Amino acid sequence: MNRENQHERPVVGISMGDPTGIGPEVVVKAIADPALRDRARFVVYGANAPMTLAADHAGIDPFWYRVPSDSSRLSTPIDEPVIVRDHVEFGDLLRLPASPTPQGGAASKRFVEEALIDVGTEATPARQIDALVTAPISKKAWHLAGFNWPGHTELIAHRTRCRRCCMMFEAPRLKVVLATVHLPLMDIRNVLTIGRVFDPIDLGHQACLTLGIEDPRIAVCGLNPHAGEGGLLGDEEERIIRPAVDMARRAGINASGPWPADTIFADALHGRFDLVVAMYHDQGLIPLKLLERGSAANWTIGPPVVRTSPDHGTAFDIAGTNQADPGSMHAAIDLAIRLAQRTRTAGSLPDGSGQRT
Repeated sequence: MNRENQHERPVVGISMGDPTGIGPEVVVKAIADPALRDRARFVVYGANAPMTLAADHAGIDPFWYRVPSDSSRLSTPIDEPVIVRDHVEFGDLLRLPASPTPQGGAASKRFVEEALIDVGTEATPARQIDALVTAPISKKAWHLAGFNWPGHTELIAHRTRCRRCCMMFEAPRLKVVLATVHLPLMDIRNVLTIGRVFDPIDLGHQACLTLGIEDPRIAVCGLNPHAGEGGLLGDEEERIIRPAVDMARRAGINASGPWPADTIFADALHGRFDLVVAMYHDQGLIPLKLLERGSAANWTIGPPVVRTSPDHGTAFDIAGTNQADPGSMHAAIDLAIRLAQRTRTAGSLPDGSGQRT
C-alpha cells in the first residue's frame, strides 16, 4: 500500500512484553508479514535492542523506524509504517538471564502503561492508537518489581474504570470466554455468583455480534463434574449457573446450560455453539490450546478500548533461541486490526460499564 493510503489504516500499538522472554521475537516475526503491514500501521512500545537481536537470529532485516521514547519527535505525527518507541534504558536487559526479574517486570509494566495512555481518550492526536496488542509478561516478574496486578486484564480494567471485564479467546473453530480468570482453583467457588456468570454470557454475546455473528448460540459450562449431576456432585449449577443462564435468556440472549464441560467443547467444535462460557481458567483454556494452538487470540471484552494478546506466556525456556512460533501473536494482531476497523465504522465495543447496550 502506498504512503498516500497509510492514514486510512488503523494504528495498532504493540507492547513488547518482558524483554527477556519471547515477546521481542514473536513481535518481530509477526509484523514481518507484509500482509499484516498492508492492513495497519504499527507502534511498538519497547526496546530496540532486543527486537534487533531477535530479527538477527531470525534472519529478518529490521523494517521499523526507531524513535527514542523521550524524543520530541513523538509529539508530531510519524508516517512510517512501523515505529519502535525505544526505551533505551532497558536495552541492557539482554545481559540478564531469560527468567523472571525485577528489571524485566519494571520494563514490561512501563511499556504497557505507556500504550494504555495512547489507546485511551487522553492521548494527543499524534500519539493516538486504535487498538493495543500486548506481548506476554511474567506475573512473577511484575511481583518482583513491586506490582501486585495479577496480569494485563486486571490492570486494563482498572485503568479504564471498567466495571465488567472478561477474558475471551477467539480462534477459527472455537471461541471461549471465562467467568473467572487468575484465581487459585480452590477460591473459585467462593467468588462465583450469578452476576459473575451472567457477565461473560452478556459480554460474550455482544462480542460475537461485534465479530459479525448473528444471534450467537452460547453454551455455559457447569463448574462440577457432569454439571453437578442434579446436585449430587455440587449445587453451584442449580444455585448460581442456571439462574444466570435464565437471566440471560430473559434478556434475549440465546444461552443454554449448564452443560458438562467434558462434552460441550466437542459440540462447539462441530458447530452447535458459537461461544462457550467456562467457569475457570483451565476449564476453558485446556481445550482451546489443545485444539487451536498457534491460532487463538485473547480479547479483553468490557473495557472501552480494543486490547488483544497471544494465548501463551513468556516461554523463558526458549527465549533467545529463535524457536518461538509467532502464530498466536499474528492472530492477536489480525483480531486487533479487524476490531479496530469494525469499531471505526460501528463506533462501539462490548460494553462493560454495567449497562447492557
